[in-house]
This record gives sequence, C-alpha cells and structure tokens, in this order.
Amino acid sequence: MSGRDVVLARIRRALADVPRGEGPSDPPVARDYLRVHGSRTAGQTVELLAGNLAEYRAIVHRSGPDGLPALIGRLLAERGARSVVVPPGLEPGWLAAAEVTRVPDLPSATARELDAVDSVVTGCALAIAETGTIVLDAGPDQGRRRITLVPDHHICVVRVPGQVVGSVPEALPRLAPDRPLTWISGPSATSDIELDRVEGVHGPRTLEVVLLAAD
Repeated sequence: MSGRDVVLARIRRALADVPRGEGPSDPPVARDYLRVHGSRTAGQTVELLAGNLAEYRAIVHRSGPDGLPALIGRLLAERGARSVVVPPGLEPGWLAAAEVTRVPDLPSATARELDAVDSVVTGCALAIAETGTIVLDAGPDQGRRRITLVPDHHICVVRVPGQVVGSVPEALPRLAPDRPLTWISGPSATSDIELDRVEGVHGPRTLEVVLLAAD
C-alpha cells in the first residue's frame, strides 16, 4: 500500500459517519464559549491593556489630545530620530512638535530605504486588552504593513477607550477579514535554542504605545 492509499483510507474512516451530501457549513457550530474573561468597566479594560503591553516590553505612555504632539516630539527626540515614516492619513498635528524629516509612505520605497528611516508613527485599528495586542489593518493612519515592520522604532497611538476591546472574540467582528491585518504583541523578538532573547529580528526593536484619552 502506498502512502497515498494510507492517507486516503484515513480520510474515508474519518468521514464514515458524515451523511452523504452534507457540506462543511451544514452542521451547527456551538458558539457558547466565553467572549471575554470576567466583567470590567471601560477604564479597567484600558488598565488591563496597559499592563499587558508593558508585560510584553512595550513602552506605554498616556496623553490627552492637547499634549500628544509634544509627547511624540519628545519621544522622537529622546530616540535621536531624524526621519519618520508618515502614513498618508496620519493626523497632521501629531508631528507638529517633531523636528524630523517626514518620509511619505510610497509604494516605490524599498526595504533598504525604509531601513534607513529612524522611526514610524501610526494609529491603529484596535487594541486587545486580554492579550496586550495592537492590531493594524493598513488604514489611512497606519499605512502599508512594511512601514511598521522595517524601521527599528514604532510609536503607535491608541485612542482609549474607543479603540480598546477586551478579548480576541470581541475584536474579530470589528476587523475586516479582507484587509492585511498585522497583530503586534510587544516589540519584535525571538529566542534561539538556548532561549537567548533577541529583539528586532523581524520588526521594530522598540514599540512605544501612546494611550490617547478622549476629549
């Protein structure tokens, strides 16, 4: 018996109790799992997000609308950033206090050109409190996926509480499945066989998240 015959025989056994003509979407699927763990107020959900972001080694800041430009300008200055990739739909005032060269998100930009840029500043689609995850969907204030993967420093602004959800099941209905979603839990990191952690291998070495309070 060939390997192909073995595989097909196993498939037949697995499907033996399936009625003929039944399609994948025909059987009802139970959706009785917990959508969120515990009960929290909007403020408590934001605090959980902040704690989990920090647990993943993201640097968390808080700001109101009036103080945001000064905060972003200070973070870029402390980083020594001289150039910043700017998504086309980023709020113009966010970089008003930053003395940097603004690099547009161009389709023609190469990985080498983006690697020469010091930082990127974006918004986000939403953030998930229970997992400390930021989700980008290439919206106007986020730009193409690659501009948040190549530069070594990423400042991401999350509007709270409006863009914060408690759990992944609460996040999915708010995300479009046909968009290029990037899920970020802390700065890029990996470990080798000796469990030595290395950051910045396949994304930003430093992730700074600004929790922007509503007016």
